[in-house]
Amino acid sequence: MTRALVRLALVAAFAAALPSCMPQVRPAVSLHVKRAPKTPADAFVTIDEEFIGPLAYVAAHGVRLPEGKHRITVERTGYFPYDTIVTAGSDPIFLDIKLVPVPD
Repeated sequence: MTRALVRLALVAAFAAALPSCMPQVRPAVSLHVKRAPKTPADAFVTIDEEFIGPLAYVAAHGVRLPEGKHRITVERTGYFPYDTIVTAGSDPIFLDIKLVPVPD
């Protein structure tokens, strides 16, 4: 009987500690981008100064953003950069990306 109580106490202690060991999932929203027809598909997308990938990839797959403010930058040589700050809350974010060529 004593062993059973000790086992039960150990299992209860383990179960109580388990939630604190689990990774905490931060609330997040989806970022969806749409590329304008003449905007280069290979433009670089960075979020909060971290390279995410080419614009075509991000447009096809989207990005998961944690809640809060984020700087989205899209750049390509020969074009003015697209730069905006978004606030991720509870609704998905949709951006239309159009890069404007630098005049000769």
